[in-house]
Amino acid sequence: MELSLAHPALKAFMCGSLSGTCSTLLFQPLDLIKTRLQTLQSGVQPGSGRVGMVTVLLSVVRTERLLGLWKGVSPSFVRTIPGVGIYFSTFYSLKQHFLQDGSPGATQAMLLGGGARAVAGVFMLPATVIKTRFECGRYGYSSVMGALRSVCQTEGPASLFSGLMATLLRDVPFSGIYVMFYSQAKASLPRGTNQHVSVGPPANFSCGILAGVLASLITQPADVVKTQVQVNPQLRTAEAVRCIYMEHGVQGFFRGAVPRSLRRTMIAAMAWTVYEKMMAHVGLKS
Repeated sequence: MELSLAHPALKAFMCGSLSGTCSTLLFQPLDLIKTRLQTLQSGVQPGSGRVGMVTVLLSVVRTERLLGLWKGVSPSFVRTIPGVGIYFSTFYSLKQHFLQDGSPGATQAMLLGGGARAVAGVFMLPATVIKTRFECGRYGYSSVMGALRSVCQTEGPASLFSGLMATLLRDVPFSGIYVMFYSQAKASLPRGTNQHVSVGPPANFSCGILAGVLASLITQPADVVKTQVQVNPQLRTAEAVRCIYMEHGVQGFFRGAVPRSLRRTMIAAMAWTVYEKMMAHVGLKS
């Protein structure tokens, strides 16, 4: 079937999946470093100084080689390729249903982004759980299917949905805030910027970076809680919040903020830039 003959929602799915594939492959090392920082135990290195992003990076390269930075990329692909496709196709469908070809205002953009992320987040949560466990280094999984079997046999299928509340509390606000800032930043650009071949994509990418930084910082505490619940499935969300605070204080909720902000910002900016370029190529307004 030619792409030009496909349903618009399917076109949006394919454009989103392609953009997600590119961004995931490039920025997987930042996600792994973020997960390792968030799952460090305070008693692992007694007397040592503050463990930062560079320390974790060097440790991974030294013990697991350079390719160790891409550990967990397989479940990331399993999660991202359909997940980003579901997100963008849902976003496009919601926008067409409620706004037709109109541009969303700030509140509408937030609701569109949050609604699309809620749908994608629930569908792809099992892959998110497996990805987090791959990256943390505590589990000896050899493959995605092997990890799925192990979790289902030892902990039950319900464990694949551990951290659902924390994930939604992180992803829905992030996406809503991101789309709101992104759409408003694009609206503030000089008229005709997006139509210019050499200026449009860099301008969109810059708007995406600004939106990503703001959204990442606001939702960082929920990401730390989500990681702890998925790595330690016996913890409830409220228990994880209490444990993080008792062990690390308020700053514990911002562990891994730098690599996460870098990764989420770059991934989102690239995904939206590629998505909008692809959508224009297939003749649809994103």
